[in-house]
Amino acid sequence: MSIMANKEAVIDERLNDAQMRENLTSAMHTLQNNRANLIEKRFNDWQGLRDKGKLVKNRALSTLKERLLEFEENATKNGFIVHWASSDKDACEIIYNLMIEKKINKILKGKSMASEEINLNHYLEEKGLIATETDLGEVIIQLLGEHPVHIVVPAIHKNRYEIGEIFHEKLNAPLESEPEKLNKIARDFLREEFKVLQLGLGGVNWAISKEGAIWMLENEGNGRMCTTVADITVNICGIEKIVETFEDAVTCDTLLVPSATGQFITNYNNIITGPRKDGELDGPKECHIIMLDNHRSDMLGHEDYYEALRCIRCGACMNFCPVYDKIGGHGYRAVYPGPIGEVISPNLFGMDRYAENLTLCSLCGRCSEVCPVKIPLAELIRKLRRDKAGDGENPPFGFENMHKNTMEALAMKGFGNAATSGFKFRMAAKSGAIFNSVIQKFGKNIPVIKNWLTYKDLWDFDFDLHKAIKNEEGVIYE
Repeated sequence: MSIMANKEAVIDERLNDAQMRENLTSAMHTLQNNRANLIEKRFNDWQGLRDKGKLVKNRALSTLKERLLEFEENATKNGFIVHWASSDKDACEIIYNLMIEKKINKILKGKSMASEEINLNHYLEEKGLIATETDLGEVIIQLLGEHPVHIVVPAIHKNRYEIGEIFHEKLNAPLESEPEKLNKIARDFLREEFKVLQLGLGGVNWAISKEGAIWMLENEGNGRMCTTVADITVNICGIEKIVETFEDAVTCDTLLVPSATGQFITNYNNIITGPRKDGELDGPKECHIIMLDNHRSDMLGHEDYYEALRCIRCGACMNFCPVYDKIGGHGYRAVYPGPIGEVISPNLFGMDRYAENLTLCSLCGRCSEVCPVKIPLAELIRKLRRDKAGDGENPPFGFENMHKNTMEALAMKGFGNAATSGFKFRMAAKSGAIFNSVIQKFGKNIPVIKNWLTYKDLWDFDFDLHKAIKNEEGVIYE
């Protein structure tokens, strides 16, 4: 299904997919429990570490120009070839031109959300070239022709029985359901690809400016294969991934891994400092790094949304989101789903494309509570809703192309008027109590209200509202 398919149809499909919802519920609860248990048993001051991680990222972002230039200088000294990509198209063209220059028609990819962001696979396919995924979750997704459902675990919505059927149908493998056998099927398939690997592609978790080095985390070893077996490697790095020192990167790593999967450390930590040196027996002969902007500079300059650039891509906000675990990542029709996606997608790709995703949030605040670098996601989503309604002074780009919802704008203006007047708010609440029984009985036949009641139940005023309104302690109900 297209990433921009009809929103309501996509969400209805996901809500009615009982197997997907069961898979997600089980997976999310496992990730939540793993994280909680690890933090309790292995960390003495988790909140202090979060404060330190926030400081590390803020310091890097506040000196981003200096950090980027320092990284370019040191990485170049180490033998990297550094490219700058202002847009997704620029990044795709750099990789395409490199493949043409080297007469390579296929690349193997380690896990890279940046490559998903620039839609690299589709771009190369249109040019007659091939990009093959090697991360197990990404392999499953590619066989299905889907987008990742989660930024850390791309195929978390599929259970082992479904994966067995996918391998059986797409790879002509025996029908299996045991994890060990499924892993062997994927390994045997990918080993044949690695035997002829010429160009490998990966992402970047951190780029360390003082060292001119990059750090990649993974659990499967495919990323290491992509960046050591191939003669030529390319890593795509969002410019916000820069930190100053290895110590800063370690702080972020210590926050990311427990938050993402509940592990203390990943199986593989790949620190790459450049191409093969004289006398070394393995490693790539040529290393390229693409520093990707794609509207990140605009976000950095925005007083409301720059904090989202602290994101270390752990996915914890998704793991705890009560909306995400009902509709999954595909319900957002975006590369970046969940709470962080609701914030960065309008900023990276335009309000006109992704402002509607802002309705996929209850503002419960769980995402803000669990974010390891303390991004106030719920507050940022609220501000984007303000911009969407036309009340913001500096909305992200694309707002001017949006279809303006006049009724929504009037409703928000009316609510703002009532919410800033004690008398008007009390009168509105009293009116709600008076007309509640009418709406409960006839609401599904009343224009506008019937649309709301299609997906939600109206709150039943079964308490003394008049008493609650007069409560000087600010209690809404007892």
